[in-house]
Amino acid sequence: MPPAAAEDQHLLDPVDRISEVLFGLVMAVTIVGSLSIATAEKAEVRTVLYAALGCNVAWGLVDAVMYLMRTATERSRLRAIGGRIRLTEPAAGRTLIAGALPDHLEPFVGADDLEAMRRRILAQPAETGSILHARDVVEALAIFAWVVLATFPVVLPFLLIQDAPRAFEMSRIVTVVMLAILGFALGRYAAHPRPLITGVSMALFGVLLIGIVKALGG
Repeated sequence: MPPAAAEDQHLLDPVDRISEVLFGLVMAVTIVGSLSIATAEKAEVRTVLYAALGCNVAWGLVDAVMYLMRTATERSRLRAIGGRIRLTEPAAGRTLIAGALPDHLEPFVGADDLEAMRRRILAQPAETGSILHARDVVEALAIFAWVVLATFPVVLPFLLIQDAPRAFEMSRIVTVVMLAILGFALGRYAAHPRPLITGVSMALFGVLLIGIVKALGG
């Protein structure tokens, strides 16, 4: 369903934007952490930096393509349901609409609401043309950009600090801080009464992730 008018101006809703940065951040710190920095030579560090960027470029590309596939699939499904509603009896049409609604809306939608929806569908011309729109492609590119951009805070310490072990520790700190900020933002968007809790929880997740990577030899 389309977002609210106030949010429709944005390419992606806050949850999508925050999620993409989270995924990119976690992917980058995992790749960077796969190298034992204490014994790494400069060339090896550079290799890991390229690997982190390359991994997130690939992840961003896959995520963008999957977004287009998901959008096209859902839109095609809704078109098919609309076509079936136009060809079926009113009761069956209402059943089709009820089945297409998200589960959390079912308690708030009665028979009268379903009938009103059915009549509005019948009053509109059947959708034709391309399943994907130009905006969908732009949103997919935005997803790609968010994932790739999330790489840079993780690898930036290696570009600024010559001492590799110290750069790695700084990279971990940056990652945990960013996770805390993103968790706080996610909590605020979700109207959590204490968004700081979601921020701390996300930071603890980062600490746990880094601990796992170190335990595995990273």
